[in-house]
Amino acid sequence: MSLKIMNKTTRSNMITYAMVIIAFVIVQVLIGNGSISSRLQGQLVPICAYIVMAISLNLTVGVLGELSLGHAGFMSAGAFSGIVVASCLSQNTDNEPLILVISMIVGGVVAAIVGFLVGVPVLRLSGDYLAIVTLAFGEIIKGIVNNLYVGLDGSGLHVSLIKNTVEMTDGTMLINGPMGLTTIPRVASFTAGFILILVCLFVIFNLVNSKSGRAIMALRDNRIAAQSVGINVTNYKLMAFVISAAMAGMAGVLFTANFSTVVASKFDFNTSILILVFVVLGGLGNMRGSIIAATVLTVLPEVLRSFSDYRMLVYAIVLIVMMLATNNPTLKQGISMIISKLKGKNSAKGGSANV
Repeated sequence: MSLKIMNKTTRSNMITYAMVIIAFVIVQVLIGNGSISSRLQGQLVPICAYIVMAISLNLTVGVLGELSLGHAGFMSAGAFSGIVVASCLSQNTDNEPLILVISMIVGGVVAAIVGFLVGVPVLRLSGDYLAIVTLAFGEIIKGIVNNLYVGLDGSGLHVSLIKNTVEMTDGTMLINGPMGLTTIPRVASFTAGFILILVCLFVIFNLVNSKSGRAIMALRDNRIAAQSVGINVTNYKLMAFVISAAMAGMAGVLFTANFSTVVASKFDFNTSILILVFVVLGGLGNMRGSIIAATVLTVLPEVLRSFSDYRMLVYAIVLIVMMLATNNPTLKQGISMIISKLKGKNSAKGGSANV
């Protein structure tokens, strides 16, 4: 029985990988044929970043079962630290893939450290209290970055939290307070985003299917029962939280490296809510649904731009329809019955062919 379940899980994971790879190939073909507008091409990297953000938040909300409203804070911490590293590296090398990889690793590590520092006290809370504290954390990060000044010259980095106190000699301001990141090496690419999605899916799927993943889901289903059998609540909750934060940090670097300038307000409460919408509409714990929701809801405003005044109305209607569709047990049961009948017909055809 367990082997059958494992095969089903593995098959589902392979379908998700295949879906991402096929989508990447199709987009590359369309780009080669000139069938995708330049505006839509400019959305490809943000789509990849939002997908990573959605599946990473789904690890916290869907798998762990804790509501976090400060996910954009981890994205911001990773973005600003990673881009500072990218700016320093760009002074010494022109290898853009190397710059992006190193900056994403640094951004992920910084976001993971921040996630650990926040998670140790915060994860002792639950429900609304956890949501409120993570929301406050995201606003604190935005406030710090809005007052942060980082300059780079021949003698190294200069950091200050007080305006106009960064003293440099023929240097460059990397983070200029409320003006945000002003000199960003544009090293992000759609291919890098595609690879990051696959890496994050690999990490999440392996975690969920491991002993640690089963312990995390046990905490989600019944914390008291999980504690009674010896599961360490704090350790496993912190594990999921830190991994989720690290992925958000890497997504932040990828997202930011696609623009020339980015301000801290780009990673505010509204961004956290947008990512949460992707997770809820895609289905809690459903990584494939998060990918689809993040893609559709990021592309949709651009596709509907020609509708002018009515595009946000259409966007709202699509949100409502998706919510009803993804949370309708009758619809899900109907789709399952159709799939089962199709499988039964295919099996019958196969059997008759073998005869």
